[in-house]
Amino acid sequence: MQSTLDAMSQPNFFSLKDIPSNWVYEDDHTFAFLDNEPLAEGHVLVIPKFHSEKLQDLPEEEMKWVGPALIKVAKAIGAHDWNLLQNNGKPAGQVVKHVHFHLIPKPNEQEGLGISWPSKQ
Repeated sequence: MQSTLDAMSQPNFFSLKDIPSNWVYEDDHTFAFLDNEPLAEGHVLVIPKFHSEKLQDLPEEEMKWVGPALIKVAKAIGAHDWNLLQNNGKPAGQVVKHVHFHLIPKPNEQEGLGISWPSKQ
């Protein structure tokens, strides 16, 4: 599936042609493809086409399309249980300077994203 996003017209955005990927979804506002370094089978990146580096910079008009796309992608890959991860800023682990969401299937306790939640006291 080819994206309609003109990545070259958006500053600081990667060229979609440079990403070796398996596309799983696209609409007018978002696209999704399998992660090249998956934590589980079906690990997908869901990306708004509007360029913004951080989530708080994404206009509400564009953000409203992300939630429905996440649900459609989860259904398309057959994920029943999953984690949703969005790294927002370098200290939080963001590497690509374009907001994106990791939809990571969690088929069992061993596969997928491992979470430890150490609370501060």
